[in-house]
Amino acid sequence: MRFLSALLAAASLVSTVKAHWLGEIKHQGYAPYTPAGYPVFRNVKDYGARGDGVTDDTAAINAAINAGNPCNRGCTSTTMTPAVVYFPAGTYLISSSILPAYFTQLIGDAANPPTLKATSNFAGFGLIDGNPYYTEVLNWKSVNVFFRQIRNFIIDTTNIPPATAATGIHWPTAQATSLQNIVFNMPTASNVVHVGLFIEEGSGGFMTDLTFNGGATGASMGNQQFTMRNFKFNNCKTAIIQIWNWGWTYHGLSINNCQVGIDMSAGGSSNLNVGSVTLLDSSFTNVPVAILTAWTPSSNPDTAGSLVIENIALNNVPVAIKGPSGTMLAGTTGTTTISAWSNGHRYTPSGPVEASGAINANPRPAALVSNGRFYTRSKPQYENLPVSSFISARSSGAKGDGATDDTAALQNAINSAVSQGKILFLDYGLYRVTSTIKIPPGAKVVGESFPVILSSGGFFNDINNPKPVVQVGSTSGQAGQVELSDFIIGTQNAQAGAVCIEWNLATSGTPSGMWDVHVRIGGYTGSQQQVAQCLKQPGSAAVNKNCIVAYMAMHVTKGASNLYMENVWLWTADHDIDDAANTQITLYSGRGLYIESQNGPFWLWGTGSEHHVLYQYQLANTKNIFMGQIQTETPYFQPTPNALVPFSPVSSLNDPDFAASCAGVSGNCANAWGLRVINSQDVLVYGAGLYSFFNNYSTACSTFTAGQTCQQRITSIEGSASNVNIYNLNTIGTREMLNRNGAQVAWYADNANTFASNIAVYKSD
Repeated sequence: MRFLSALLAAASLVSTVKAHWLGEIKHQGYAPYTPAGYPVFRNVKDYGARGDGVTDDTAAINAAINAGNPCNRGCTSTTMTPAVVYFPAGTYLISSSILPAYFTQLIGDAANPPTLKATSNFAGFGLIDGNPYYTEVLNWKSVNVFFRQIRNFIIDTTNIPPATAATGIHWPTAQATSLQNIVFNMPTASNVVHVGLFIEEGSGGFMTDLTFNGGATGASMGNQQFTMRNFKFNNCKTAIIQIWNWGWTYHGLSINNCQVGIDMSAGGSSNLNVGSVTLLDSSFTNVPVAILTAWTPSSNPDTAGSLVIENIALNNVPVAIKGPSGTMLAGTTGTTTISAWSNGHRYTPSGPVEASGAINANPRPAALVSNGRFYTRSKPQYENLPVSSFISARSSGAKGDGATDDTAALQNAINSAVSQGKILFLDYGLYRVTSTIKIPPGAKVVGESFPVILSSGGFFNDINNPKPVVQVGSTSGQAGQVELSDFIIGTQNAQAGAVCIEWNLATSGTPSGMWDVHVRIGGYTGSQQQVAQCLKQPGSAAVNKNCIVAYMAMHVTKGASNLYMENVWLWTADHDIDDAANTQITLYSGRGLYIESQNGPFWLWGTGSEHHVLYQYQLANTKNIFMGQIQTETPYFQPTPNALVPFSPVSSLNDPDFAASCAGVSGNCANAWGLRVINSQDVLVYGAGLYSFFNNYSTACSTFTAGQTCQQRITSIEGSASNVNIYNLNTIGTREMLNRNGAQVAWYADNANTFASNIAVYKSD
């Protein structure tokens, strides 16, 4: 009777839990390039999952994922079969791995996160296996796994015997992916070998709001680069094992009652595998060794194991940093705060100086800080709002079929939502627009599985008269606040004058925000910028005018201010995602992210900008900028043609003039800047990966053996600069890592790292 009463009580509790709006809203997402009836949204309970903690729900969950035959085993990649797989509150017992398809989001009830609980005889590599080993290699090439999310779950391996290997989530992925609001519960026995999160390769990426309880290792990770923030580790043997990386930024770690906080000693000092780690605004409590490193002044490669920490609170942490020979930085059995410390190469502003020890912490403008830490805000999920607070774009008349002109219908839907104080739900689709979509103050827009606002037509195709595709605020400096999440802005066919996002809004109080809002220029079905139209032509400097596809990815204008950006990827496609061979293509977009705000502040957490002709990031006459682990790539075709083709420099936009600045400079000088900072102050970069892998589609230039000859220069600080500081600058394929007013500051060979070259600390003054 007690068991029956408990079951009835549990059933009653589940029945009274308030349903999340995402499970209640009418789902009309339309994937135009799939067979009729393809389900964009799937509720796992509609496929037989019970969520009662008793029934084995594995088959039902995987059936929901595989409905409509999405891109799964044996498929290279796709944008044509998007899916949101939704889990209402409950406990879902699983006996083998959940296997999400490509371009699939797993989303639990945000107000009452569901539990995925393994059975005692669970079989599989990860309760959620995001990239399975069906053979000896991963199912998907990890650096090409884009546009995926998992959020709002409790991952529970406590039924699995502690000494049996178990992994919560296996997640080797790349850009425009995220994990958010997930708790990992593992056994705490002395013989436990469980791992919460495992990543062995990829090109990430962003994660936030993860908690790890118990286990041998909270997170064991290797990837090119990542931004991770707001992680909590409780009672793990080791909180983090860094397997390898080029650059990694951690913010807001809280590591408690673990034996080791961060182990970045992989490979040992004679052959270190970890390139660099940046750690800030974090705490360690009751941890014998906060950070374990293999770095020594004679490490191989020269700068591998570079570490920069800032604002780190210790409470009963006897050893802050332990190296091969013992304590490198003492901790305390009481409480203390480490202001700033580093090991590796320093340029302050000249160098290199190889050193380990205290450094001066970056002066932090008050505008960027909240309660002593850099400001952060997780993506809003509106979990406490009823479904009546949302308006659907498709219910408002927009088609999203990639062909219909949805300009008027989409604009009317946005305006209607704002006038009623509601949130626009952008059902999945490709919304073709032929003039600017204007987002007014007060707007909130939430996408379903990355719908696309797709510019098209002659309005956006005048290179001498650029027009915004999405304009936030009608005039530069207009007051107001906006929140945008989970959608894409793209272009269709030739769009030589398209500015994908123009941000004009000046926000006071709570910053405006963009979370998981991406610019994706070409390389997908519906863009008409694919293999058939824009196949790469190595060795040819001729420009196909039909492949001039954007003027600028994003422009933050002079009067704009107070914008928070998290996991925003501004990508001009280098390959066709919907081509079975991921064939490379040549597309021309002029500029990446241009910020010329006079005041700021701006926060860029986990952003990337890739394959734009003139530059990836440019900051001019601005201030109060935080950048966390930015990532760039130079266009693969350069220097054939170089950065002066096909977009001529525009002086009013402070465009770089390579003809003048490259006079007398050897090597491939006229290639796109990764980061260019002009007459700016209080620009703080906490991790940067600026990469140039190709010379005219050949990767032979990108190694140390080849002399890193893909391009000559990639980072430029120009004019007056005050408090422009970079932690862990990593460059690939570039000879001059950093220039100041045209003069070389740092040379690649002086700063050899694992695959990149690294400067641990650069300070402009």
